[in-house]
Amino acid sequence: MPQPLLAVAAALVLLLFAAAAAHGFEIEEATVASIQLGFHNGSLTSVELVRFYLDRISRLNPLLHAVIEVNPDALRHAARADAERRSSSSGKCGALHGVPVLLKDNIATRDALNTTAGSFALLGSVARRDAGVVRRLRRAGAVVLGKANMDEWANFRSLAGTDGWSARGGQARNPYVLSASPCGSSTGSAIAAAASMAAVTVGTETDGSILCPASLNSVVGIKPTVGLTSRAGVVPITPRQDTVGPICRTVTDAVLVLDAIVGYDALDAAATSTASKYIPDGGYTQFLKKDGLNGKRIGIPNGFFSYANGTVQHTVYQQHIDTMRYLPSSFTIAEQS
Repeated sequence: MPQPLLAVAAALVLLLFAAAAAHGFEIEEATVASIQLGFHNGSLTSVELVRFYLDRISRLNPLLHAVIEVNPDALRHAARADAERRSSSSGKCGALHGVPVLLKDNIATRDALNTTAGSFALLGSVARRDAGVVRRLRRAGAVVLGKANMDEWANFRSLAGTDGWSARGGQARNPYVLSASPCGSSTGSAIAAAASMAAVTVGTETDGSILCPASLNSVVGIKPTVGLTSRAGVVPITPRQDTVGPICRTVTDAVLVLDAIVGYDALDAAATSTASKYIPDGGYTQFLKKDGLNGKRIGIPNGFFSYANGTVQHTVYQQHIDTMRYLPSSFTIAEQS
C-alpha cells in the first residue's frame, strides 16, 4: 500500500478507536442530552470527553485551523466536574455541567488562556476577569476547552480580507469543502462544532458573525437580541449591535447554551437591565417542540437563489425543498411563481 494511503488508514483507525474509547459511548456528534445521560449512567466521564476533544483537535486542527489554543487546565477542571457529580446526592447536575465549550477568541477568560481577537497585538495581555457569559458558563459547570479562531478583530481590520483568517490562527477552513468559504467572524466556533471538536461552542455577532458561519458550516447558530447576553469582557465593535450567542450541532443544544448565558450583568447594565426583563420564566427550552411547524406556511422566493438548472447547487436546493414538502407534517410550502 502506498505510504500516503497507509497514513490516512492509520489516522482513520486512531480516530475510530478514540470515538469508542469511553466505555462504548459514541462521543462523536453526541448531543448535550446524550452526554449528560452518559455521565449519569457511568458510561462517560468529563475527563474522557475532554481527552476525546483534545485528541480530535490535535488531529484535525492542522488542517482546519479552527482552534487557536487549548486550555492547559481543561483536564483538571473536568476531573473536578466528575468529582462534583460523584458527590452529588442525585448524581445529576446542570445541563452543561462537565461539558467542554470552545469560546471565540474575543471572549475574555481569566485563566491560562489568551484573549486576543486573533491578533498578536493582544498576545500576553491579562484579562482582569472572565467575560459575563463565561462567568455564567462556569456557574453552569461547563469546562472551558480553549479559544476558537476568528476573523482577526472580528473582521474590522480592513476593507478587504478573507473570511476566517487571523494572524494567530491562520486561515480556517470549511470542513465540508476545504476550498469553500467558512464565513466569519465566528469561524472557528462554527467549524469546531461541525467537526465535533467540542460539544458546544460560543461566538459573537455584530453583523452576521454567528448566523453566516453557522449556515456555511451546516450547524445551528442563535444570534440573541442585544442585551440578552452580556457584552462585558468581549472585545467590542459597537455597543448597539454586539451580542454573544451559541453555535452548536443541534437546535436543542444551542437553546440549552442560550439558557445558560442569558441574564442581567452589572458590568453591562446598560444593555442587560432592560433586555433581561424579557427572558421567559422557565427559559427557552420550553419552546422546543417537534411539531412546532405544524399549521405553518413556508414561503420560498425562487428568485433568491439564482442557481442554473442542472448545476449541483440547483439539484441540492430542489432536493431540500422536496424533502420539506413531503415531510409527514401539516405545514405547507408555497413557492413563488
